[in-house]
Amino acid sequence: MKMLIHGEWVDREEKINVVDPYDGRVIDTVPSGTAKDVKAAIDSAEEGFRINRDLPVHKRIEILKGTANILDERQEEFARTIATEGSKTIKEARKEAFRAAQTMTVAAEEARRILGETIPFDSMAGSENRVGYYYRFPIGIIAAITPFNDPLNLVAHKLGPAIAGGNSVVLKPATVTPLSALKLGEALLEAGLPPKVLNIVTGYGSKIGDAMVTDKRVRMITFTGGTEAGEEIVRKAGLKKIGMELGSNSPVVVAEDADLELAVESSVSGAFWAVGQNCIGVQRIYIHEAIYDRFESMFVERTKKMKVGRQLDEDTDMGPMITEGEAARVEAWVREAVEKSATLLTGGTREGTVFQPTVLSNVPEGVTIACEEVFGPAVCLFKVKDMDEAVAKANDVRFGLHAGVFTKDIKTAFKLIKEIDVGGIMINDSSDYRIDLMPFGGVKYSGLGREGLKFALLEMTEPKVVCFNL
Repeated sequence: MKMLIHGEWVDREEKINVVDPYDGRVIDTVPSGTAKDVKAAIDSAEEGFRINRDLPVHKRIEILKGTANILDERQEEFARTIATEGSKTIKEARKEAFRAAQTMTVAAEEARRILGETIPFDSMAGSENRVGYYYRFPIGIIAAITPFNDPLNLVAHKLGPAIAGGNSVVLKPATVTPLSALKLGEALLEAGLPPKVLNIVTGYGSKIGDAMVTDKRVRMITFTGGTEAGEEIVRKAGLKKIGMELGSNSPVVVAEDADLELAVESSVSGAFWAVGQNCIGVQRIYIHEAIYDRFESMFVERTKKMKVGRQLDEDTDMGPMITEGEAARVEAWVREAVEKSATLLTGGTREGTVFQPTVLSNVPEGVTIACEEVFGPAVCLFKVKDMDEAVAKANDVRFGLHAGVFTKDIKTAFKLIKEIDVGGIMINDSSDYRIDLMPFGGVKYSGLGREGLKFALLEMTEPKVVCFNL
């Protein structure tokens, strides 16, 4: 496939291979973009911003709804692209394709709700003759940088609200999974998006990232990815708006009165969905000591039933990791924990990119897998004596994106809602629950700002005050 610059699909002599992570076969190539390509894309986006800013809202709605319809009609095509270039099973990929259509639909709906308010200027003495209001206006060119783990829906989460708000976008999709983003770009153009409103540059972050984030014409950077990359962007970006959805190490707390069947089933799914390459995936589970042994036994038994293999096979529960290097990293983290006295309950083995679903217990404090985002199919079980200990341990990392709590006691639920330091807390669900219209983001090192269509729109627009002196 080609990249999209100045309304044209352009190629370059230097190519990047897009491979199936299961067997390494090349499924397509994309151009290896350069800083020169980024400059051309931003040049185009300057004109694209003026075009989209002046589009009537009903036209933006029509384009976004049209894109949602294309996604609906071609769900299987999009799903197979997601599953072939990435790690998701075909069943998981179908859910992502469905969600992306919903994301575009909600973006269209929110476009008509970019509202302002009247301002009572006469509430201040001396302003009795003044009346006015504020309205929201688009901020300009938005640079969007997206990850590999949700190569379609997380792109939709950036493009949908940006276009709805009247902005233009320069998109850099993940180097290893660019095809879904390019196909979404095709769908937007087919639905009537004016050329130049969206530019897509494919390539390596090391070659094109600085050109995107440092250009003064870019008024906002929206980034989803690792914490270290996020910190680097902040250091280089200069004076512009920044939205960051970064790493996590999501905790789940299982109280003594929890529904164990529900807690186990939800937490296994939350730990191993998309091979654990999921920012809100379950990584640490804190279980009350009174039920710990039963929970551990049930959790390990359920994990062992998962079928691991080729992601396009209909009966596969968990596919390969995105690269062999990532799989080797998770293997090293698990080995470090075991060498420092953790108990390996199941898994821990790797063949190429395929890493078996892994469960650890007795994990000592300070090991990498207990402190950092594993972004792989490994989960740690911890025994706690009460909910105060669970809260203290849940908060004892630098991240705070999502948490899950299982309890039948409303007082316990509200205690943990108040005391666990995260951006979202799911009661009787694992941390791995999200719908696309809710505010989504974290605290501490998990990010800045909020995504979710309505909330991203607020980030991507600014209020302008209008006052009449009568």
